[in-house]
Amino acid sequence: MGAKPKIVPNGTVTSPKGFSAGAVYAGIKTAREHVLDLGILYSHGPCNAAGLFTTNAVKASPVLFCQRTLRDHRAQAVVVNAGCANACTGEQGDKDAAEMAAITANKVGIAVEDVLVASTGVIGKPLPMGLVRTGVGSVALSLEGGHDLALAIMTTDTFPKEIAVSTRINGDRITVGGVAKGAGMIHPNLATLLCFLTTDASVEAGLLQQALQRAVDVSFNMVTVDGDTSTNDTVLLLANGMASGRMIKAGSPQAEAFETALQIVCLHLAKNIARDGEGATKLIEVTVEGAATLDDARRAARVVASSSLVKTAVYGCDPNWGRIMAALGRSGAEVEPTKLDIYLGDLCLVRGGCSSHFNERTARALLAKKEVLVRVCLKLGEVTATAWGCDMSPDYVTINSAYTT
Repeated sequence: MGAKPKIVPNGTVTSPKGFSAGAVYAGIKTAREHVLDLGILYSHGPCNAAGLFTTNAVKASPVLFCQRTLRDHRAQAVVVNAGCANACTGEQGDKDAAEMAAITANKVGIAVEDVLVASTGVIGKPLPMGLVRTGVGSVALSLEGGHDLALAIMTTDTFPKEIAVSTRINGDRITVGGVAKGAGMIHPNLATLLCFLTTDASVEAGLLQQALQRAVDVSFNMVTVDGDTSTNDTVLLLANGMASGRMIKAGSPQAEAFETALQIVCLHLAKNIARDGEGATKLIEVTVEGAATLDDARRAARVVASSSLVKTAVYGCDPNWGRIMAALGRSGAEVEPTKLDIYLGDLCLVRGGCSSHFNERTARALLAKKEVLVRVCLKLGEVTATAWGCDMSPDYVTINSAYTT
């Protein structure tokens, strides 16, 4: 039914058929930054749509707007700004989010109910709506505009995150594309991230939401940078069906093939978010094997990846495996210390809960790599999960000590 998905060269969110995008510098970010800060993603036909949002009790106005708009599981456009989160801005923030949707709907000629809104940036400041109005009017949409959109949503990111993959389902070539941002205030249950996903597959609305949830559970919800969650987390998925009129339904082999492609996109974007953590110099991948339950495996992997002591040890190339043991013990997962082993790459640091008397020079060399692989074998079951994080350097403090100034 499906073939192995292939990465589209220079692929982005506009790689699927029927999607265009564009971005401008509207002036929402400070003049010294002078980079793209407002963009639009548009489908040339109606879409089934799905979304997932922050679990933080404090939700920004765009998040609340999208949650209301997506009740009918339909959308056709997304408007997004960086530089101002439009969070904790009261009734005016709600009005501003609604106006962003209205002026975008007017620009592209669709109903306001089909426009979704996202914002990222500093919390507590009102949107400069004069700049937003002018910026929306200036956006030029094109099939090549996905890269500009990826640039426009960046805040402290050092590089844009984007990808597209294609696969064949029942002879039809379908594509899934995406862009994302995020570098700080990143933790499981979404993070300070925005992610916009598109596909030209025809996918029933119920399956689209379920597939998005499953993809996020193994990707964005397994990423951590600093233990903080945000007010603005938004992941949106639009499916316009322009590659084929044949609907993909839940429980079918076609659904499995579509989900495989979607998960590849989400995993790529999630790992790049972890790799680009504020001040980070290394990506940390933590795999927990042999857990009793999936919840235990995910919980243990995330706690190790998010441990400040583990992160600083990785930064300093210090093979202090006791910090990993301590993180496992407080994770809430079922752990039997006398059974577990810990590996750094292929090097065994701990066997049966005690030091394996490893070669420290070898361990330091492994910790000096750009990607540090930690593997924990709990030996309590058959379940595996992987989380991604990054090291913590002095630059993290520097960046966040002056974020608003």
